Amino acid sequence: MQDLADDLELHRRLLAGDRAAFDEIYRRYAAQAYGLAYRVTGQQVLAQDVVHDAFLALWRAPEAFDERRGSFRTFFLSMVHHRGVDLVRREQRLRNRTEKAANLEPLADEDPADAVAEAGYLGVRRKEVREALTELPAAQRQVLEMAYFDGKTQVQIAEELHIPLGTVKTRTLAAMRKLRVALEEAP
Repeated sequence: MQDLADDLELHRRLLAGDRAAFDEIYRRYAAQAYGLAYRVTGQQVLAQDVVHDAFLALWRAPEAFDERRGSFRTFFLSMVHHRGVDLVRREQRLRNRTEKAANLEPLADEDPADAVAEAGYLGVRRKEVREALTELPAAQRQVLEMAYFDGKTQVQIAEELHIPLGTVKTRTLAAMRKLRVALEEAP
């Protein structure tokens, strides 16, 4: 019970911006967080990234913890677990895209006219996408450009723009929905 009370006191101090409280939370939970992240990701570097992101999120938004919903330990390790799962999924999607791109060799019996027609269509579609991007609000366009043109993760975008990760996700989703509607209406 003492650890629970200590955690709540550390959290209260963290809410006030107390760096020493953050350091103590790190000392208490870094090893457990790393062990969990490593079990989820299976890779040391990815596990380190997950733990770093979780502690950074805690420092930036300590108010996310609500003691009525459970213990601090459960909250923090759940945050690590969710970030680890998200990272594994993101890495898998990236691997799938890379594999798909690597297997784009034309088949021997493929009609060359199909390739020409597809190239023409892609050129038109690229232009439509660029035009649709200009119609988005600046904040939404910015997060899409950073993600798709600069190759940044949502976490990196949030850090660079100094906005919450949830805001990046909301802007991305809203922008993608607007793009979908605009591109469905395109001739």
